[in-house]
Amino acid sequence: MALEHGGRVRVAAKRYGIPEKDWLDISTGINPDAWPVPALPADLWQRLPEDEDGLLEAAANFYGTSHLLPVAGSQAAIQTLPRLRKPCRVALAAPAYAEHERAWQQHGHRIIHDEELLQSDADVVVIVNPNNPTGRLYGAAELLVLHARLVRRGGLLVVDEAFMDATPEYSLARCCPQEGLIVLRSLGKFFGLAGARAGFVLAPETTLQPLAELLGPWPIATPARHVAALALCDTAWQEKTRATLQAASLRLSDMLIKHGFTPAGGNCLFQWVRCDDAASVHQTLAEQGILTRLFDTPASLRFGLPYSEGERSEGAWARLDAALMNCRSGFNPTCRKGASRSKDHS
Repeated sequence: MALEHGGRVRVAAKRYGIPEKDWLDISTGINPDAWPVPALPADLWQRLPEDEDGLLEAAANFYGTSHLLPVAGSQAAIQTLPRLRKPCRVALAAPAYAEHERAWQQHGHRIIHDEELLQSDADVVVIVNPNNPTGRLYGAAELLVLHARLVRRGGLLVVDEAFMDATPEYSLARCCPQEGLIVLRSLGKFFGLAGARAGFVLAPETTLQPLAELLGPWPIATPARHVAALALCDTAWQEKTRATLQAASLRLSDMLIKHGFTPAGGNCLFQWVRCDDAASVHQTLAEQGILTRLFDTPASLRFGLPYSEGERSEGAWARLDAALMNCRSGFNPTCRKGASRSKDHS
């Protein structure tokens, strides 16, 4: 059974009786102002993927290493990497992106929830950096100290940098390849290209070769490879977007604080709010057609960004502002004009 994730607007639309087109989805942490995909050459749909299409060169320039493997989003690597090691002790933070724990556990590894991952004595340490959903950001220097300690005893450090593109100075990408170090990257968050299912594993050949054999040929479709290569080469868009996202994230934080939802963490793509009534707030927002990401342990909500620019932007921000105000003022969905009666959601 799959774990819950953000972005399930169709499920929410059915549950709450609100048409899919009327939702403001801020549940995913995906850049709502994605890299602008151009019209694609028609023949891309007829060709098998080829390494000579420019993607590997674009990725090597962007990440600072040629030791990388394209994968169908970092999720494909997350599910496969545990198969490369015999069952051992794996340390992870909690909360963090839950698919890491699920994957290692499914392959017989023993999970250790460790708040002090930098001091862990586990065989494998998995760090999401910046963490999802808390936003905790580890410095490269402190992670390299951890890596050196792990390598001395045959251990492994896995760093999931899915949300790193806005803060590349913290990345370990340019430190690759090193034995005992695996870095995961994705175009789904910062670039807003989650549907392309394009990501990379940065690691030594001793890791990349067996991983490639497990994943099989053509992990990324030809059109997605084409789009990923173009996006990775668009440095002007990347620089502009880093500034835009930082400003939007600060605006979101200020808005949440104004309504009594002070973030406990976050980054440029989301803010994380801990509150005992998280489930109630999640439902009240959903009854207004705004989808957030609900976490049970600890009780908390992740708020992604509304549109940060363009014609849709100010309307989306105003809508979220009003909905947050309703959360603290006894909002009754049956009083909302034109709204269908909603259904309960947890």
